[in-house]
Amino acid sequence: MYEEEDIVPGLLELIESEFDERTYNSEKLKNALKLLKNKQANYKTANEFAIEIGEILSDVLNVHVTSEVLPGGKMHFNIADRVMNVTLKKNHELIASFAKDVQTELNHQAGLKLKGQKAPLNQDRIDGLVDKLSNADSFEDVKWLLDEPIINFSQSIIDSTVKENVEFHAKAGLKPKINRVARFECCEWCQRLQGIYDYKNAPDDVYKRHRRCRCNVEYDPQKGKVQDVWSKQWIDPMAETKKILRQSLNSKK
Repeated sequence: MYEEEDIVPGLLELIESEFDERTYNSEKLKNALKLLKNKQANYKTANEFAIEIGEILSDVLNVHVTSEVLPGGKMHFNIADRVMNVTLKKNHELIASFAKDVQTELNHQAGLKLKGQKAPLNQDRIDGLVDKLSNADSFEDVKWLLDEPIINFSQSIIDSTVKENVEFHAKAGLKPKINRVARFECCEWCQRLQGIYDYKNAPDDVYKRHRRCRCNVEYDPQKGKVQDVWSKQWIDPMAETKKILRQSLNSKK
């Protein structure tokens, strides 16, 4: 009985090899890592890091995943499932780890000796992409899914990192503010969403983005220090809350 050749192992080897080479040589990624090392990285840095990772992965997928390579010119489920899960999970790990380290440094600069919270993997989003790719009769009809949706997925990891850390700090008794920064010449929807929001009053759409959206969603805990007018000493109005939070975390170790 004739068995169709499994193209996935060889395909993944080509994709991962080129992806690793391009990310290693990316000047944008090198610059982002340098900023992090020098304690100068912020969420703008993280968003640019995510876009670069997403663009590289999208380019590499488009080079190696083509109708000519796919059996019958169709992205069958067993191919889409393995290729997209392997590549997007690696994509998530790289971006989520970088964003977590950025948040950790921002916490330290604000006097919070806490590690940043890591964004969870959005498996539902990967599954949805796999279904769309594999349900089409022709790969040509859905190959656009390897373009902007890959970059958008990458940016969403930064948005999830902001959400995780804002919620974590809010539960700890802090009063986080979310800053959504619209890009120049963005759409009306993005313009309406831009602004600084208290965690409790933030609109539901603050973490959402449409296709080709390049807005930034940011969170910086700030130092939160004020000067006592009598002693002229710099004090932290949330010092007690931070102390309780540290004790709570240490007790769980």
